[in-house]
Amino acid sequence: MATLRYYPPNRESVIYAIHKPIVTIGREPGNDIHLPDLDVAEHHVQILFDGRDFQLEEIDKRGEILINGKKKRRARLVHGDRVQLGSAQLSFSIFSELAAIGFTESGGNEDASSRIGREIDVAGVRRLQSFSEKLMTSRSVDELLEALLDDIIEITGAGRGVVLLVDPSEGEPGQPRVRAARNVKRDALVDGTGALSDSIVRQVIETRRPIIVSDALTDTTFGKSESVIALKLSSVMCVPLLNQGDVIGALYVGNDQIKSLFNRKQLDLLTILAAQASLILQNAMLVTALRADKEKLSAELSQKHFGEIIGSCPSMMEVFRKLQRVATTDISVLITGETGTGKELIARELHRSSHRVRGPFVTVNCGAIPENLMESEMFGHVKGAFTGAIASRPGKFQQADTGTLFLDEVGELTPQLQVKLLRAIQERTVTRVGDSRSEKCDIRIVAATNRNLEEMIKTGEFREDLYYRLNVVNLWLPPLRERGDDLNIIAKSLLAKYAEELKSPVRGFSPQALAAIRKYPWPGNVRQLENRLKKALVLCERNLLGPEDFDLGGQETLTIVPLEKAKEEFQRKYVLEVLERNNGNRTQTARDLGVDPRTIFRYLERESQAMPSQAPGAESRTDG
Repeated sequence: MATLRYYPPNRESVIYAIHKPIVTIGREPGNDIHLPDLDVAEHHVQILFDGRDFQLEEIDKRGEILINGKKKRRARLVHGDRVQLGSAQLSFSIFSELAAIGFTESGGNEDASSRIGREIDVAGVRRLQSFSEKLMTSRSVDELLEALLDDIIEITGAGRGVVLLVDPSEGEPGQPRVRAARNVKRDALVDGTGALSDSIVRQVIETRRPIIVSDALTDTTFGKSESVIALKLSSVMCVPLLNQGDVIGALYVGNDQIKSLFNRKQLDLLTILAAQASLILQNAMLVTALRADKEKLSAELSQKHFGEIIGSCPSMMEVFRKLQRVATTDISVLITGETGTGKELIARELHRSSHRVRGPFVTVNCGAIPENLMESEMFGHVKGAFTGAIASRPGKFQQADTGTLFLDEVGELTPQLQVKLLRAIQERTVTRVGDSRSEKCDIRIVAATNRNLEEMIKTGEFREDLYYRLNVVNLWLPPLRERGDDLNIIAKSLLAKYAEELKSPVRGFSPQALAAIRKYPWPGNVRQLENRLKKALVLCERNLLGPEDFDLGGQETLTIVPLEKAKEEFQRKYVLEVLERNNGNRTQTARDLGVDPRTIFRYLERESQAMPSQAPGAESRTDG
C-alpha cells in the first residue's frame, strides 16, 4: 500500500495510506488527507490510482505544486518523490510504512512478540525494496517471479513457494497456471502443480481473500481434499494477486514438516507483498507486451513499406507499382496530393531506385523563395549580374547535374519562370543571370504540387505545355484519412521513432487513442500527425498516450456566445489549422486564404499572447 508522509513544522511526521482510487488533499477537513497549513488550498490536489500508476493532479489552479523542486500541474508519482503543496512538505513511498510504524509507537515497552512482529515487517519492506531494485535490472518476468519467491520463502520459513498467474489464453478462462515454483534451496520445481493444494488455491481465487492453514490434514475445510491428503500438507498460506479488483494470480507458500508455522502477522506481510508485487508484475508484463507489440510492428513494417514509405492500402500499392516501373527511366514525374502526404519521400525514393542514385538529389521549394530571387536560385548568376552578386554562383540546375532535381510546389512558379523552366527542360541547358553562355545539365526532373494544375491551366495561371512536360507520369498520393489500417501503423512507427529521440516515457497508445486517431480526418495528413505526436510525447508523463494528448477527445459541449465572437473564434482556428497544414509557412498560408500576410501575423500574435493560459495545448509554429 502506497503512503504519503507529511512533515508538519515543529512536530513529528504523519503517515497517510493511499487506499482509494481517488484521494483528495487540502486544507478543508473533509479531504481524505487534511493539511492544516494556511497556504494550502481548501481542495489543493488529488491522487488518482488506476491499478498501475499514481497520478497527482491539481484541483485548485491557484495552489502551488512542486515535485522534486519543479513546478507541476500534473505528474506521475514514483517512489521517493518529494511533494510540496504551498509550504506543506510531503514524501511519497510505494511501500507500506504503516505496519512497521505501528510496532514502534509503544516505544521501549514493547513485548517480545511485538518486537518479532516489527522485525518481520521491517524485513518485508527491505525485501520488497530489494525486489524493486531487481525489477530495474531484470528484463524477464520469470526471473522476477523466481526472485520474489526466494525472498518470500526466506522471510516466512516456508519449504516451497509457487506463483500462479491467470492466463485466459490458456485452457479455461480464469484458471490459474503455475508460472514459477521454487524450494528452500532456491531450485526450480519441475512440477509446480504437485507442490500445492488446488482446493486452497481455488478458494483464494474465488473469494479473493487470503487463507492461512495451520495443519491442513486436520483442517475442517480442507482436511478431506484429495490434494491435501496426497501431499500430507501441514502449514499453508495463500493470498490473491489483484489488479484493479481483478484476480491476476496467487502467491502460495507451504511447509510439510512443521505444523502451525505461519501466523497472522506473516499472512499480513504476505498480503502486503502480494499487493505490491501485483503492481510490479503488471508493469513487467506490460513491458513484455510492449516489446512483443514492437516486434510485431517491425514484422508488419517489413511487409508494408517501400523504402522509407509505409503503406499497404490498395492506392499506395498502386503508387509503389508505378514507382518501380518509372524509377529506372529518366522520364519526368509529377507527384500530386494534399499537403503532408509525403510527396518528397516519394521523390527521394524515385532517386534512390534510379541509376542516378550516386548523383545529387537537389530540392527547390518553389513557394518559399521570393520571386525576385527565384531565377538566380534556379539557374545561378555571374559576378556583378545584380546588386549584391559579389561572386558567380551556380543554381539548382547546375547543382543537380548527373542527379535528380525535385521541384516542390511547382504550381507556385510565376508565368515568367514557367517559360524559362520549360526551355531548360526541353533543351537541358540553362543560362545564368547576367551571362550569355548556356550550360548543359544532365538531370532528371521530378515535380510535386498540392494544387490542381489542370484548373490553373484553364484560368491561365499555369502553362499547358509545361504541364505536359512535367506530367509524363503522374503519381497521386492518397490522403491519410483514406488509407485505412495504414494510419495506425504509421502512428506506431512515428511513436517508436520519436519516443527514443525525445527521451519520452511513452511506450504506446491506449485503445481509445488509436480509435480517435483512426476517426480524425487529418487535413494536414502525415505532417500534421507527426507534429501532434511530437507535442504529445513532450507533454505526456504517462506510459500510454490517450485521445486528450492529441486534442482528439470527445465533442465539447456547445457554449452559446455572441455571433461576432463565434465568427472570430472560427476564423482563428481555421487560420491556425491551415497554417499547420502548410507546416508553419505563413506566406503560403496567406496565399491559400487570399489574405495579406500581415493578417496571419496578427492571428499568431493573438495566439502568442494567449499562450501562458493555454500552454498545455499550444503548438509551436514557425516558418518552414
